[in-house]
Amino acid sequence: MERTLILLKPDAVQKRMCGKVISRFEQEGLTIRGCKMLHLNPAVLREHYAHIADKPFYPEVEDFMGSAPVIALVLEGDNAVAKVRDMLGVTDSRKAAPGTIRAELGVDQMVNVAHASDSPETAVKEVKRFFSEDELFEY
Repeated sequence: MERTLILLKPDAVQKRMCGKVISRFEQEGLTIRGCKMLHLNPAVLREHYAHIADKPFYPEVEDFMGSAPVIALVLEGDNAVAKVRDMLGVTDSRKAAPGTIRAELGVDQMVNVAHASDSPETAVKEVKRFFSEDELFEY
């Protein structure tokens, strides 16, 4: 079993589509192990997006991701990282395959419904960044 982090981005929260997205994850057999709403501050965003923090477009990412609350989820399942990324589609919603979440609900490269961990190793770090052990549940 593998875990992955999902951040339902401000566009998903503001457009009230979180339930639809979460439902799709659950229908694919993924289990929610943690869930909370939070407002991301610049320090957390800079740490989370350290791999792009020096890019000229980063301030736009920080502004967008801090513009409204996000819903953070930890999902668990067989090959959870790959499964979620396949379900979401490519980062740019305009290029995402039909039937994927981003193709159906996203707008562009940044306004694309959700962040998802890109590897099992990254998922471990990202889950720890957003959730303490007592916020993750087995049932």
